[in-house]
Amino acid sequence: MADTASGPYAITTGPDDALWFTMVHSGRIGRLVPGDEPTSHQLDPASGPTIIVTGPDGALWFTEYQAHRIGRITTDGEVTEFPLPTPSCGPFGIAAGPDGALWFTETTADRIGRITTDGQVTEFPLPDTGAFPSAITAGADGGMWFTMNQANAIGRIGMDGAVTVHPLPTAAAAPVGIVAGQDGALWFVEIAAGQIGRITPNGTILEFPLPDRAGRPNAITSAGNGNLWFTEWGGNRVGSIAPGGAVELHDLPTPRSEPHGITLGPDGALWVALEIGALARVTVAPDLLPQRGRRP
Repeated sequence: MADTASGPYAITTGPDDALWFTMVHSGRIGRLVPGDEPTSHQLDPASGPTIIVTGPDGALWFTEYQAHRIGRITTDGEVTEFPLPTPSCGPFGIAAGPDGALWFTETTADRIGRITTDGQVTEFPLPDTGAFPSAITAGADGGMWFTMNQANAIGRIGMDGAVTVHPLPTAAAAPVGIVAGQDGALWFVEIAAGQIGRITPNGTILEFPLPDRAGRPNAITSAGNGNLWFTEWGGNRVGSIAPGGAVELHDLPTPRSEPHGITLGPDGALWVALEIGALARVTVAPDLLPQRGRRP
């Protein structure tokens, strides 16, 4: 990126076959078509945009952690922002749900939020206080699954707002990123324990220790052939884990590049947001990608 202090944080592939990413320190939303120069759209510089996803309406939706808003940007760059009812709630994770709405986490309010594409917000309290709900994703079972970073648990919320909490076997694991795998389970990273976790819809949990337990895995995404790819913020690496638990790690060429978000790009490569002010492209063997080179 032109500004090395911009802080690329999360990244996703949009419906326009471009990469969209947040720049948490400069308050911008970036866009990159692989092979072209990046462009960006300025928000409030102090808004702290974090996670970004494609919504059911064909726009990109993102959380503004510092401004306590949910944002929407069209592929043409038109931005709309929606203030949230609870003050200082710290929205972080966001994902499209099976009901045509976006679901998001409120880290400091112990709530899960739901926002319709026209901006109507509903909030659901969690049974735990101080849970710090973080990332969220849609599960194959019709619910939304999320990490509870400080409660050391994985949560599920149904479309009716009913919440189930699944404590993790490892104490103080501090789960962060979560994604639905092609095997029907949810896969997540444990940043404090140096492990990758897997939970089935019925709550059965497996944990896979990483070779470097101090690597601080941060984000995780699904790629082809059932494999999951993740970033190691502390280890300066990206890694993959097969459904059976086999792990491969790959060092990034720039030291201390602070990798965060990761996604399968429109060009069939994996793209990583580096907080030092860059995006990294990781090429993957063709047999490890979906048949048409697109994310599943």
